[in-house]
Amino acid sequence: MIPVRGFEGKTVAVFGLARTGLAAARALVAGGAEVAVWDERAQGLAAAQAEGLEIVDLSVAEWSRFDALMLSPGVPLTHPEPHWTVRKARQAGVEILGDIELFARTVNLAPAHKRPRIVAITGTNGKSTTTALVGHLCAHAGRDTRVGGNIGVGVLDLPDMHGGAVYVLELSSYQLDLTSSLKPDVAILLNISPDHLDRHGGMEGYVAAKRRILMNQDHGDTAVIGVDDPWGQRLCTEVTASNRRTIVPVSASKAIGRGVYALQGVLYDATGDR
Repeated sequence: MIPVRGFEGKTVAVFGLARTGLAAARALVAGGAEVAVWDERAQGLAAAQAEGLEIVDLSVAEWSRFDALMLSPGVPLTHPEPHWTVRKARQAGVEILGDIELFARTVNLAPAHKRPRIVAITGTNGKSTTTALVGHLCAHAGRDTRVGGNIGVGVLDLPDMHGGAVYVLELSSYQLDLTSSLKPDVAILLNISPDHLDRHGGMEGYVAAKRRILMNQDHGDTAVIGVDDPWGQRLCTEVTASNRRTIVPVSASKAIGRGVYALQGVLYDATGDR
């Protein structure tokens, strides 16, 4: 478990008690926060009760007591319409965040020598396969590798961090919508095609959610961006213009002048002079 830092002595409401919500509640408590958990499913409430978490009906709670709302990624944030917990949080001026944001803030609060490396992976298709493969490569390179997020283990249920660890995280658009301070050492955006448009209000909202994986990167970081679709091409152009990080365009279908591409089963590295 990764104890969440930055919420010591604060009260956090947690809505949605499946894998992500329960892991976040445990991690918040371990970090010194008070939590009030709620779910509309009896199964989720039973699981929370079994762990001794404080169950509070958020539909009738006094929201002024909360410092933040930890929202499970499956709960609508904006579309088709904001969930009732989102409306109550906004009315009370309560910050809304997700488990990846809790992880990111914990990393950012750690001393520089204790911060792990982060590889964050998203895309409409292939992100689970890519996450598993990158985790496999890092582990076989001798790194202390933890794989999770939207695949397998929730990020806050992974082993606690140290300076030599590498977290390889699959991130969905729902998780990215609730994330504002994640700064991956390597961000991988595989591809973008229409998906979950009802939850993002259309294609622009979906692309904006995916783009959030890149927003905090700076000098020394790397962005790997698939350019086989028009949305990826546009994002690659935009981040190249910002000139803040190393950018590696990738293609699985065509030769590109700079980057890495695959043609007829052969992988080509065109990132250098040769």
